[in-house]
Amino acid sequence: MGVLDDKVAIVTGSARGIGRATAELLSSQGAKVLINDLDADVAQQTASEIAGDTAVYGGDLTSDGAPDELVKTAVDAFGRIDIIVNNAGYTLDAPVHKMSDDWWEKMLAIHVTVPFKVVRAAAPHLREPAKAEREQGVEVFRKIVNVSSISGTMGNAGQANYSAGKAAVVGLTKTLAKEWGQFKINVNAVAFGWIETRLTAPKVEDNTMQIGGDTVQLGIPDQMRTMAPMLVPIGRPGAPDEAAGPVFFLCSPWSNFVHGQVLHVTGGQFGGMTG
Repeated sequence: MGVLDDKVAIVTGSARGIGRATAELLSSQGAKVLINDLDADVAQQTASEIAGDTAVYGGDLTSDGAPDELVKTAVDAFGRIDIIVNNAGYTLDAPVHKMSDDWWEKMLAIHVTVPFKVVRAAAPHLREPAKAEREQGVEVFRKIVNVSSISGTMGNAGQANYSAGKAAVVGLTKTLAKEWGQFKINVNAVAFGWIETRLTAPKVEDNTMQIGGDTVQLGIPDQMRTMAPMLVPIGRPGAPDEAAGPVFFLCSPWSNFVHGQVLHVTGGQFGGMTG
């Protein structure tokens, strides 16, 4: 028995890192999970390695119609949606005076526009059942968790585009909470600090990803990685499963009265990566 038995969850960017750890945890607690990744083969492999019921949507969520197809895949597979975790994302870092329009727009697209389009596509599957339940006098809570970052809540040098996107998703979260609270749809965000993923791994030649045919370098310089004990009071970066735990809380019945909040998951870090 799990606390999410028979719930249906969409977790974007869930083939690796925090997304995968979240999908595994939700599944272990009984949820049926839609796995999503840019690389359909990797998404399929991850789904096959998770013990519970899974479905797969592979593809770039910034592509036209992709968020609608993502939602349709979940509904076709499982019949409904109870939980959405908007996790998919990556970074393209540069100082403001060197940042291209393309890099600016890509960050807003994946970190703000995609979560907006996913929840808009899911709206009928969240709101309509809730209206019927309200008429019946019963409460059934559904959950939306948007992934932000302390770069969005506190700023970070070299990440104006990423920080703007992650700040904007906080505004989306709080607005959606005001609109959809009446339907018992809890809408919250998590703002992660330094979590060990591909984005914070060493900046080496093979730490890349493909976005629209372009190779994107991931990671941070070793010099910055050595600063973790000074930046994070806990003394180290977090692990993906330590990031997944707070997301699970916001997807669980224990968060039914937590609404419109931003939960900082940082090991006590109170500034961006450089202060």
